[in-house]
Amino acid sequence: MKKELIKLNHISKAFDGELILDDLNLVIHENEFVTLLGPSGCGKTTTLRIIGGFETPDKGNVVFDGVDITDLAPNKRQLNTVFQKYALFTHMDVAENIAFGLKIRNKPQEFIEDKINYALKLVNLEGYEHRMPNSLSGGQQQRVAIARAIVNEPKVLLLDEPLGALDLKLRQDMQYELIRLKEELGITFIYVTHDQEEALTMSDHIVVMNQGYIQQEGSPEDIYNEPENAFVADFIGDSNIISSTMVKDELVNILGVDFVCVDKGFGEMKPVDVVIRPEDVELVPKGEGTISGVVSHVIFKGVHYEMEVTARGYKWLVHSTKLSEAGSEVDIKVDPFNIQVMNKPESEDEEALNPDAD
Repeated sequence: MKKELIKLNHISKAFDGELILDDLNLVIHENEFVTLLGPSGCGKTTTLRIIGGFETPDKGNVVFDGVDITDLAPNKRQLNTVFQKYALFTHMDVAENIAFGLKIRNKPQEFIEDKINYALKLVNLEGYEHRMPNSLSGGQQQRVAIARAIVNEPKVLLLDEPLGALDLKLRQDMQYELIRLKEELGITFIYVTHDQEEALTMSDHIVVMNQGYIQQEGSPEDIYNEPENAFVADFIGDSNIISSTMVKDELVNILGVDFVCVDKGFGEMKPVDVVIRPEDVELVPKGEGTISGVVSHVIFKGVHYEMEVTARGYKWLVHSTKLSEAGSEVDIKVDPFNIQVMNKPESEDEEALNPDAD
């Protein structure tokens, strides 16, 4: 069992009367790569800034390694932050940027030079010591910002959408670099993003947020395969989310047709939401599936075909390596294990307030 490193206890925060975080509780373990994921305005950056000491909660406290640090200044905390806009000093070269924090702490010059060389090697920028920031690409500038943070040997590295300004290829390259750095450094990463692919690719633990609440947290596999509510299912990857009726244990009625499933405990003839991922929808010849439909659109995505199938008034999203031509008649078949049944929220706000409510 990994050691608890950071605990957020009953954190609330409002700006100009608007509640951003409401009674948020979160535990982060040592050496984890934790991603705070959610749409703009969900509270993820505010949570990061409270951990970093850049904001003070209105209620609640922050505990770091067993010590309450709620009122501790950012420079007194054993963590460093990497921002989206890099925040490099344009009048300093790469080495001077990296050394900045060490010089403030009055470290000896030989120690500083060793740390600069170590950090540059770690971020694959050896030989760039005397380059100026404006001569570097966006990806290189981001590596300098990361090097500047890690030379201070923080226990935690906070990253606030650090790859948001990079193009797709650079962003993907930096994702793998961050995973490698986390493994080599053995420190805790707390990463903020609205990009689901980044979260699924890099994280050990994902915290999905919306409206100032934690909707669900768990491993990438848990979040993707077992979403607890419609918001999580819709936000993490593509989904078919269909209002349905739980007939009884292991039988759900979807669009007027009974499907065998594996879920139990929802009661009988109860309204529910069903989530079926596009890659879990199988298209078979007419007469061999459960629901009949017509392929209305097809897009080739490189790895797979993305197809829209209109069946019983619903437009199903289907991902498959097997092409079914637009206009063709098909049947839809779904393995019982790939039908995820969820309680239907009783109000529009309920899923944000209490994802587990019956």
